[in-house]
Amino acid sequence: MTPQAAEGRRAFLRFLAASPLFALAARAGELPIVDDLIASPEDALNVFDFEAVARQRVPPAHFGYMATGVDDDATLRANRDGFARLKIRPRRLVDVREVDASTELFGRRWTTPIVIGPVGSQRAFHPDGELATARAAKASGHLQVLSTVSTTSVEDVSAARGEPVWFQLYPSSDWAITERLIARVEAAGCPVLVLTVDLFAGTNRETQARYKKRDSRTCTACHAGTQPSYVSRKPMFDGLDVSRLPDVVEAQGLTWDFVDRLRARTRMKLVLKGIVAAEDARLCLEHGVDGIVVSNHGGRAEESGRATIESLPEVLEAVGGRIPVLVDGGIRRGTDILKALALGARAIAIGRPYVWGLGAFGQPGVEKVLELLRAELTLAMRQAGVTSLAKLDRSYLV
Repeated sequence: MTPQAAEGRRAFLRFLAASPLFALAARAGELPIVDDLIASPEDALNVFDFEAVARQRVPPAHFGYMATGVDDDATLRANRDGFARLKIRPRRLVDVREVDASTELFGRRWTTPIVIGPVGSQRAFHPDGELATARAAKASGHLQVLSTVSTTSVEDVSAARGEPVWFQLYPSSDWAITERLIARVEAAGCPVLVLTVDLFAGTNRETQARYKKRDSRTCTACHAGTQPSYVSRKPMFDGLDVSRLPDVVEAQGLTWDFVDRLRARTRMKLVLKGIVAAEDARLCLEHGVDGIVVSNHGGRAEESGRATIESLPEVLEAVGGRIPVLVDGGIRRGTDILKALALGARAIAIGRPYVWGLGAFGQPGVEKVLELLRAELTLAMRQAGVTSLAKLDRSYLV
């Protein structure tokens, strides 16, 4: 093969590896995994470049835990497909030399609407785990939300971030455990508590199970198969006796009474994550909730088959601007972000993309993922002819 032909082949393989359609087909076993991967974060053209590297560097069971949906992964795919059904309606002859992509949440202005969403067990993807993510967030000024099942304590993550992070709460069936967690994050200075309400009915994660079969490691020391043993290894549960609880972080008896109890217990802003219906959005207002994240747990909770971007309009209409609404699920491009914000979301949250960066290259990978998405959003705003998020509305979409 001539040098010119070889370079042409490599360029073609890089094109394939960057394609989101290729990534879906490769996971389904329809295409081979291309081994012509980016060698550094700076080589990446988009966030999908990091997924291919992470798939090779992260242990199969850990990658499967992150990549999986439930049942046939229909909701996971719907989160992506939902954005394709929205089209951008650009305006012309607008001076877009200066573009303002800042947003405000609870009296704080952020230079970007891209939030680092909560993902548990980040040391499963890189030894530095949540600390690498926090340092990347600090470097680029992103809001970070920490998971209850983080592999690093809230105190250490906030120190690495340079300020207190928001804290995502999985409620326990034992109120005393929940109360201890609240007291700890309050002491750490966390300004916002994000209660997850979409993961209490159990899940059937077949993709995760298939990846696990490819992993030759002995994992019983870390994964004994019970929720108490899993949770007891997480730093946020240090000093707490969870051995006798059937559902430490997925209390199936959760109701609005729990929200009322939580609201009365803390002065932190209270955000509910997992709201997808107008009826529940209106109940959020009745129960004193300060904000909503429209989320289906990245397609990892229920197999509704419905995208979060499709759920967003009815939630926004129900709250009528009285509280901020964020959205996550399937966001991979700056145009996705623009579409969500044009519908009325105050900010968006990402999960898998920054974990791909973390698994591929650690902190530099996370930083590059965030950089790419910010650059794509700015470009999308310019192409749409909108100079600030304050001017962005549904008239920019069809």
